[in-house]
Amino acid sequence: MRVDPTEKFSTTLHVSFADASAFAALAGDRNPLHHDPDFAAGTRYKVPIISGPQMAAQLMGFLASHYAARGAVIGHDISFRFHVPIPADQEITLEWSVDSVTEAPHLKSDVVILRGRILTAAGKVATTAKARILVGGSF
Repeated sequence: MRVDPTEKFSTTLHVSFADASAFAALAGDRNPLHHDPDFAAGTRYKVPIISGPQMAAQLMGFLASHYAARGAVIGHDISFRFHVPIPADQEITLEWSVDSVTEAPHLKSDVVILRGRILTAAGKVATTAKARILVGGSF
């Protein structure tokens, strides 16, 4: 499978308060900002927010699923920056764009560098990511 070096892909999803709270609990994140609307109301955010680990997982899962639908893929290195919090109960947009594709014959795959981001419903960049993945090998 060859990766298009100009490829871009995106999706939107709604993250409910219940989903945000459940994910945070599974991740071991007990921060009341993710679980307690009354607590959150007394903070600068005013509403519960989605945890960083959930945003990272959403981006990684979307990236892996996109390429796995076409063949073998494995994550190699992914980093994240969290710019603004994302309130629960809103639609968010996940985006990835390919920066470069390098053939790696010794790995029988391509090394693909991508940039990702999450946009809030208001269009603000909430999270950015950079990923290096291997695509097309027989891992």
